[in-house]
Amino acid sequence: MKKKGLYTEEAVRAAILFSASCMEANMNRKANLLILVLSLVLSVPVIAQARDLPVFTELAAQAGKAVVFISTEKTTKAPSMEQFRQQVPEGHPFHEFFKRFDQFFGPQGQQPRKMLGQGSGFVISSDGIIVTNNHVINGADKVTVRFQDDKKEYPAQVVGADQETDLAVIRIKPDHSLSTLKFGDSDDIKVGEWVLAIGNPFGLDNTVTAGIISAKHRIIGAGPFDNFLQTDASINPGNSGGPLLNMDGEVIGINTAINAAAENIGFAIPSTQAAKVIALLKEGKTPQRGWLGVTIQQVSETQAKALGLPEPTGALVASVGKGAPADKGGVKQGDVILKVNGKKVDDNNDLLKKIAGLAPGDKTVLVLWRNGEKVTRTVTLGQRNEKALAAMTPNHQEQGQAANVLGMALKPISDQEAQALGLDKPQGLLVVEVAPNTPASEEGIRQGDVILQANQKDVNSVADLNSVIKSAEKRGAVMLLVKRQGRSSFVALPLDNK
Repeated sequence: MKKKGLYTEEAVRAAILFSASCMEANMNRKANLLILVLSLVLSVPVIAQARDLPVFTELAAQAGKAVVFISTEKTTKAPSMEQFRQQVPEGHPFHEFFKRFDQFFGPQGQQPRKMLGQGSGFVISSDGIIVTNNHVINGADKVTVRFQDDKKEYPAQVVGADQETDLAVIRIKPDHSLSTLKFGDSDDIKVGEWVLAIGNPFGLDNTVTAGIISAKHRIIGAGPFDNFLQTDASINPGNSGGPLLNMDGEVIGINTAINAAAENIGFAIPSTQAAKVIALLKEGKTPQRGWLGVTIQQVSETQAKALGLPEPTGALVASVGKGAPADKGGVKQGDVILKVNGKKVDDNNDLLKKIAGLAPGDKTVLVLWRNGEKVTRTVTLGQRNEKALAAMTPNHQEQGQAANVLGMALKPISDQEAQALGLDKPQGLLVVEVAPNTPASEEGIRQGDVILQANQKDVNSVADLNSVIKSAEKRGAVMLLVKRQGRSSFVALPLDNK
């Protein structure tokens, strides 16, 4: 029996058993010898198959020279007991605990403390340009770099960083030419191909792990441009910013995230996505991304039926910012964006990527689904940035339209949405978008969450929520009851008292 030119283990076992049975039957010595030799010959391809497994020694040795250990220091202020108390509703047992703590020990001020961090990176230019994750160096007062088998520490300067793609470029001034790694094409990598990860998990310098590409185009809720490679090569805290290499030694991904509840499920930013951003960051430029000025949501099967769409596809426009590019271009709330410049929009994440891939000022042709038919509109894109996202407000504050509160675009829930979300009745506020770098995003609130209560009071309209927030201003925080995929949890958001 053969398979791809190699004998299977079953064939080898059968031949050996046959040889043994022949010996027991007292066949002549020549026949026994012939069968024994045949058994050994059959076993050679199986041994060769094992030897054909990849050997990573040379790749690890060469690539490891360009991988660095990054350590950071950041000075922060520890939260005071008063801040903890403000985030606990009155009547809660811990509210009284924090109050008595201050009575016995006196007010506890915010004392500065030093926080240490670590991560990985890799050199892309022999004069000291290094790629890493933004979250590795974000907010650091001091960044230092160390190489494999080199105890010398190099002070590093942040050249550029991009919050939305979690990428950063730092620079050191080496006293010699450095080994480098180059980007490969992550679009060419196939599921099942071997990859090698190098980094510094838990501070263990230059740890090498091997595995395969488990999946591509993973969306994990890490930001507006989710598009990760998934690998079973072990990635742990400290691997962030390190390279994921193909067998040619090319960087096809930047290790970024893990699934803490699982084993050997890691995620890397694809090189084709990262290379464009890195090229801008290393020159000190900020990535310029197109912006429509709409809040969008996924089209469910129920919504598709209600809208008369043949299938749940595209991105449903939940609100349009007043004076935003989409508003000026004639896009309306309730439209479904089906195509961008002739290319199909699969879902809301796909729309974000397509628009962000265009430049501010580009004239963009949108195909929309409106009132049961397709219409075309041309929109001149604006520039996507934090200020634009945070400042965007809807045209109206009517029932059913989204309003911006604490960095969240919120809207009352319709009967159809309640059914799709598994709610007994329309209640609470639906989160249709969360602006980056806001307390809501930092506390983990996501698009699709439902806010049921604020400070233990039901909120079924934006006015209800604003009323609770106003009464909670003295506390400096508001406690929200958030429902996600059938589970409820409390999330406290700080309020700006300025």
